[in-house]
Amino acid sequence: MPLSAEVEARARRLALANAIDHDGAARVEPIVGRLLATDPTLRSEATAVRDFVSRLVAEVRALPVAELADRLAELGGAEAAAARAPTPAQPEFPDLPGAEKGRVVLRLAPFPSGTLHIGHGRMLFVHQLYRERYDGRILLVFDDTIGSEEKRVEPEFFDLIRDDCEAAGVRPDAVYYKSDRIPMFYPWAVRVIERGAAYVCRCPAEELRAHRAAGTPCPERAQTPAEARDGWERMLGNVYGPGEAVLRLKTDLRDPDPAFRDRVLFRISDLDHPRVGRRYSVWPMLEFSWAVDDVELGITHVLRGKDLVIEDRMQRYIWDLLGVRGPPFLHWGMLRVREAKVAKSKAYREIKSGLYDGWADPRTWSLRSLARRGISMDALRSFILSFGMSLSDIEVPAETLYAENRKRIDATTLRRAVVVDPVRVEIADWPAEWTRTELANHPDRPELGVRSVEVGPTVYLPRRDVVDRAGAEVRLKDLANLQLDAAPPAPDGSVRARFTSRENRRLPRLQWVAAPGAVPVDLLGLDGDHTAALGEAAVAAARPGEILQFERVGFVRVEDDWTPGSGPVRVVYGHP
Repeated sequence: MPLSAEVEARARRLALANAIDHDGAARVEPIVGRLLATDPTLRSEATAVRDFVSRLVAEVRALPVAELADRLAELGGAEAAAARAPTPAQPEFPDLPGAEKGRVVLRLAPFPSGTLHIGHGRMLFVHQLYRERYDGRILLVFDDTIGSEEKRVEPEFFDLIRDDCEAAGVRPDAVYYKSDRIPMFYPWAVRVIERGAAYVCRCPAEELRAHRAAGTPCPERAQTPAEARDGWERMLGNVYGPGEAVLRLKTDLRDPDPAFRDRVLFRISDLDHPRVGRRYSVWPMLEFSWAVDDVELGITHVLRGKDLVIEDRMQRYIWDLLGVRGPPFLHWGMLRVREAKVAKSKAYREIKSGLYDGWADPRTWSLRSLARRGISMDALRSFILSFGMSLSDIEVPAETLYAENRKRIDATTLRRAVVVDPVRVEIADWPAEWTRTELANHPDRPELGVRSVEVGPTVYLPRRDVVDRAGAEVRLKDLANLQLDAAPPAPDGSVRARFTSRENRRLPRLQWVAAPGAVPVDLLGLDGDHTAALGEAAVAAARPGEILQFERVGFVRVEDDWTPGSGPVRVVYGHP
């Protein structure tokens, strides 16, 4: 049966990418493995896939190495994006304006309502790159203003975020908390009020929205500085409750962006803060707090996503109003991984409800979930930095990240056999003297040695393969040929087969696990699903934290808290 044009195109891209990684010497097995692992529907056509890939590899090996990258670029796709990704030293990281070596001060500003996830990667690694370039400093400044009922500051996240930074190799030179600095923001508010640029607004929300939309002032806007100062003191004196009064900045009521018209500087809250309790009832909005802290903490350059340009405007507006010189801003565009559905608020709810397995659950796409899957922070850094400081919004498939991680682990990762949804197969005419065989730990790395596998007349095969190949002759991968019985399974669920030969013939190749020593495996998938499987005996020797490649499944990482002999070997799926 011919393969689809889409499958053939992907196989061609994979063959070129594999050739680039191996100096032109493309290899059949990794390409076939990738195709079968990422598209389970192809497994029933494994022979056709292997035949097509074998022809492709012969073609690609005949090409000049210098042409491989251009050929891959012409085809496009994730493989081409990974192959042409620039290194961190590329010039799309411009020099910081006016920066002096040893005097650059940058800041990370996470809101402590969750752990850091893949979307924070750009923040972490771009700051680290510039710190290294200029021998500068990074301040970790928690944006722990009071938050809201929907987005609360949680005490656990202070330490978790610091641990995330440490794991990513981004160690802050100092740590600050906005909640410790609240009294420092009040004198700045008074300076703005005394310039006649702020007023205490007590308008109902609906009335305020109508005024802002129409570009007309609310009655409170006519306050004199003295009246505004009196209203401010009343706010500080707890005369007003939450939602009854805010301090607003006077901006152009005809500004093209209605959101910039008379924005809030301070609000009142009676929420309990995990660090300072109810010590303060008047809290600054984030852009005002940064207008203050970027000056008082000596920040020399602000690096942030382009989605925060309104915050830039607010900071500049306040600095210009007060005659203060603040740092310049540099921006990057949004970088999205297509498969990563990142939402801290949703993850928080699902973790609290018990649906998610903590912040390392694969569905969170947190940094700790990536590490749990065996994706290194070094690979994530290279992936993130490959896109430079482009202002364009970019969406890439997760495969681009996986390709970066694969470069680091493929050559040293042991291969092991597992069978998902196993069916026991009883083989007649098995040679009685054949009780052991040796299998390579890696198809391309003889230095990784071999493992001795006990074999015999009972093996486990994937149920789908047994059903699809009923009555056919097949080959147990790297072992022997069998004739599967066409009869239905026995009452105990087992299937019968007959040994035919050891000769490596062109037959459908099936993954198998020998019955002697087979060990149960629990595979945690990217959707939080658990799949039961059987692994070969060597899987039992895995160590907590070890990365393995389960043939025709993908790379997995053994759970840190799994203890050998304590039950099924628990692993987390990493990527193809």
